[in-house]
Amino acid sequence: MSQQIAIVMSEVFLRRLTPALMPFVRREHDFRIVSIHRPINELLDLLRELNPRGLITEWLPEVTEAMLKLDLPTVIADTDYSYPGVVSIDVDDRAVGAAAAEAFLQAGFRSFACLGNGSPYSGQRIDGFLQAVDFPVSVHTETAFEDARYSEHFVEPSDSLRAWLESLPKPVGIFAVHDPLGRFLCSSCLQLGIAVPEQVAVIGANNDELVCGLSHPMLSSVAIPWDAIGALVGESMQALLFKKKLAPEPVLVAPSGVVMRHSANHLAVDDPQLRRAMSHLSERLQDSISIGQMCHDLRIARRSLERKFREFYRCSPWEMLCRLRIARAKQLLAQTNHPIGVISDLCGFNDAERMAAVFKRVAGEPPSSFRKTRV
Repeated sequence: MSQQIAIVMSEVFLRRLTPALMPFVRREHDFRIVSIHRPINELLDLLRELNPRGLITEWLPEVTEAMLKLDLPTVIADTDYSYPGVVSIDVDDRAVGAAAAEAFLQAGFRSFACLGNGSPYSGQRIDGFLQAVDFPVSVHTETAFEDARYSEHFVEPSDSLRAWLESLPKPVGIFAVHDPLGRFLCSSCLQLGIAVPEQVAVIGANNDELVCGLSHPMLSSVAIPWDAIGALVGESMQALLFKKKLAPEPVLVAPSGVVMRHSANHLAVDDPQLRRAMSHLSERLQDSISIGQMCHDLRIARRSLERKFREFYRCSPWEMLCRLRIARAKQLLAQTNHPIGVISDLCGFNDAERMAAVFKRVAGEPPSSFRKTRV
């Protein structure tokens, strides 16, 4: 006999998690979707009436904690808080910030800033960004922002935001802690006559394709593996219903890389030789590249280029090529079902074992392990 599961979420989270959740709930259980945005007492009365066998929900402080008093087997998405007997699953927000920082560093930026919204996850994402760079980072919190996710009507940039943007040394890479805030930042720069991405490059987070596509210019963003999170939510609920013992610590899922669009598609490198070399490497990741041949083609002395790379990027041209290839491999592992051998070819390694060795050295884990936690 099927067992009813209550899924209590906002529309945004349903859209993110539904594709991965549906096979679970359709195969194993009946389900009832309930909007989390309703008065607490009304929500609790409805859940008591439904009397579900389990509860899948997102984290909203007062609402979620009130639902936990119903003492149902519960899985909470979008929180790293621990509750007794409850499975918590969340994005690794510090890793989200670090991914944005790495993308800016590879593009040659040496001036950095973060735009937050004062929420707990905002602080964690900014902390991850700060830990990933060895340069000063200017941080601004925009509390007047209205999360008009798909609307074309945004509030005017505040005086404090205007002053902050104008004070930043240019070019600067700014990490906005979520996509609506990144879109608002792009709009604010446009109103202030600040060129994006030439003066201000912007990377958001969550990779909401609709928000990123409506942004002008289109917004680059740290991608979150929502399918992996949704699958973990379903598996965890099934384990709770079968009374299997689960780890008490929250499960943190790492991001799957940065999807680059026009808002950050800019090399912030003054040196023309470095800029030409980085463009050459970035555009030919799939090709068999010899650093010596690249120097010959670009008419750059190899010793000089090696020195400039070490001074500016703190690595050799060859190591930078490896990093760029691994960044591309991460995206393909997380976003496609291609076999690792095919991904190896698409990233210029042409040998799965060789790619695995470089991947483990750069990313700290084999490509197979990386893929398991993101698809």
